[in-house]
Amino acid sequence: MSMDYLALDEELDPEEYVICEYTVKSDLDIKTAGVRIAEEESTGTWTHPTTLSDDIFQRYGAKVTEAKNDKVRIGYPVIDFSGDIGGIPQILSIIAGNLFGLDSLEGVRLVNLEMPSKLVKNYPGPRFGLEGLRTILNRPKKPLVGTIVKPKIGLPPKEFADYVYQAGKGGLTNSKDDETLVDQDFCPLEDRVNCVSEKLDLLQEEGHQMIHAHNISTNAHEILDAADIALENGARQLMVDVLTVGFPGLQALAEDPSVDVPIHVHRAMHGAITKNPDHGISMPVIAKLVRMAGGDALHTGTYGAGKMHADISEELFSKEVLLGEEHDLKKVMPVSSGGLHPGLVQELMDVSGKDVQIQAGGGVSGHPDGVMAGAKALTQAVDAVCSGIGLREYAKEHTELKKALDKWM
Repeated sequence: MSMDYLALDEELDPEEYVICEYTVKSDLDIKTAGVRIAEEESTGTWTHPTTLSDDIFQRYGAKVTEAKNDKVRIGYPVIDFSGDIGGIPQILSIIAGNLFGLDSLEGVRLVNLEMPSKLVKNYPGPRFGLEGLRTILNRPKKPLVGTIVKPKIGLPPKEFADYVYQAGKGGLTNSKDDETLVDQDFCPLEDRVNCVSEKLDLLQEEGHQMIHAHNISTNAHEILDAADIALENGARQLMVDVLTVGFPGLQALAEDPSVDVPIHVHRAMHGAITKNPDHGISMPVIAKLVRMAGGDALHTGTYGAGKMHADISEELFSKEVLLGEEHDLKKVMPVSSGGLHPGLVQELMDVSGKDVQIQAGGGVSGHPDGVMAGAKALTQAVDAVCSGIGLREYAKEHTELKKALDKWM
């Protein structure tokens, strides 16, 4: 009986295997480490089971096709993912399951994922995506400009909605709930959506198109009900904390025909999974799964320009995952958020380009003259960069931008 998980240099049919790349930190040699992962996540265990036949191994066993330096490339037969029940939870249980707990591996990180089209076609993908958002907001070329209502929690519905209105009057195209706000007593979802919708209607009457993403992150069996509450009260966009809710919650929204608005995907909790460079799952892998599951916009980081930890090369890879060709899926709008203010827009856009949603919370609400002025300053900064004019030069004739730069730069 031949049961060798090593298949070095073998070319796998990308339509017959889910192919994953890992980096590994271990005292084991890299080939042995690769075998440990392949056997744990397919047909093996710590000893040889008497029930493991050569036929089962050949049909269902994973293959280590590359093991060099600290990198391992493993193909999992597509049949391992078959069946009507399973989905992204089952995919993750195989490609990112028990392997992280293996005692022989000090660290292991899933850095890339290649999915066969025969599996991807089972997922909805974005309904609107980047181009759909641009169409809704009538903003075909420039970055989208948005804010997060601050403080994160505490504002009652009417004050919350007034913040959104002031941001819209300042020229912003987008605003959103923060990840910690859902349906608390001080700002119930139904009341909040209703008040915000009234303000968005008013902005539209005044000639400005804006959308707000309402956070409906909740239990799996309640998320469609939460979406109904938001939509019945005029929501123009929904938001999901995908890692706390789970990918199936996002997919359920994307597949429901009544959810006819874009879905903004927040990545709250991702640092617990992505931050350690030697262990966990990379953000590009999460981005691929979000795109499959139906997210229209996804937080990807600020390319070093904001307050959050950043691996710029990984953030650029995430951007590529969202904007590149991927099994005919629509492109996803990358969202940059976390410690941004108008003075960082040039630095950000030098890396992100124009296909980005620039989202500033404190960088709008912290402006010396208030939310509307903060929104104007952010919009002016984007206009300056798109026009090829330096921020300080542009600020000479734009008071709001000048005050923002004087405060934060």
